Amino acid sequence: QVQLVESGGDLVQPGGSLRLSCTSSGGIPSIYDMGWYRQAPGKERELVAALSTGGTVVSADSVKGRFTISRNNANTLSLQMNSLKPEVTAVYYCTAGAFYAGNYEPLSWGQGTQVTVPS
Repeated sequence: QVQLVESGGDLVQPGGSLRLSCTSSGGIPSIYDMGWYRQAPGKERELVAALSTGGTVVSADSVKGRFTISRNNANTLSLQMNSLKPEVTAVYYCTAGAFYAGNYEPLSWGQGTQVTVPS
């Protein structure tokens, strides 16, 4: 298990940008693939984007072209979010996991950070 901590959640106006970060005090082992999930009020948790150790990215169709996942160093995962819309309002969770047969499976979760875009 990896102890993950997210930061960067905020209230931002439509059309604005936000950058989420995820770190671990003990470091994030390089063997882990990583990803971001979100859960909006009254909805199921969904995968936003995941990044393999080899650099492969999978992302939800709704965020393609607007959100970018990156791993800046051994201890920081980021999610750059541009052109924000009210429908992205949710709690965003950082995860460490692994890809199995092309599908990302989270193994450890952070506590979440709130992103709010008012309508």
